[in-house]
Amino acid sequence: FAEEGARVAITGRNESTLSKAVSEIGHLAIGVKADVSILKTIDDAYAEIAARHGKFDVLIINAGVYKGLPLTDFTEELFDELVDVNFKGAFFSVQKALPFLNDGASVVMTSSVSSETGAATASVYGATKAAVRALARGFSADLLDRRIRVNVLSPGPVETPIFDRLDLPQVNVDGIKQYLASGVPLKRLGTPDEMAKGFLYLASDDSSFMLAGELVLDGGVGQL
Repeated sequence: FAEEGARVAITGRNESTLSKAVSEIGHLAIGVKADVSILKTIDDAYAEIAARHGKFDVLIINAGVYKGLPLTDFTEELFDELVDVNFKGAFFSVQKALPFLNDGASVVMTSSVSSETGAATASVYGATKAAVRALARGFSADLLDRRIRVNVLSPGPVETPIFDRLDLPQVNVDGIKQYLASGVPLKRLGTPDEMAKGFLYLASDDSSFMLAGELVLDGGVGQL
């Protein structure tokens, strides 16, 4: 987005990670600490971003957590954490942005191929991502009069820095990546750059006739 000339603002829970990302983005990017499971921090973040950058043309809803456990082991605490971030957080991140969104803006929400496929240990995660897909449809209807387009991007397995946070020997991390890639028809993981291009398409006028739709970038996982 920055390379395309956008003024970028990002949010996150970890200040050091935010600072590093802002430095990498450059182009007058700003980072604001926020946790979508704590609604006041969303209000504060939007107010700060608007004060520094003005109103928003694009809103990307990308905060999410994954916790995979057998059905018998899933606790209420873990259930609430996934719902608070992936579903409740997504809902209020859009609702609270409305005063700051320009008419004709684009909202892109991150779902997952898990919303369409069943997988052991992923029932709650998949349900929260299916809820995001439903929100995009409802929001689109709600916001027709403002010409705000809401669409969804649904990734499959993607190679991101999250693998580096597993606190496992590299050989084990490599094994996990290979296992995930083996389940992808294209026999590899997606890349962050491929996802970014999808987000950029949905956010831009290139997708101006797309509303309440879904762009699936999963290497064929959900279809083959």
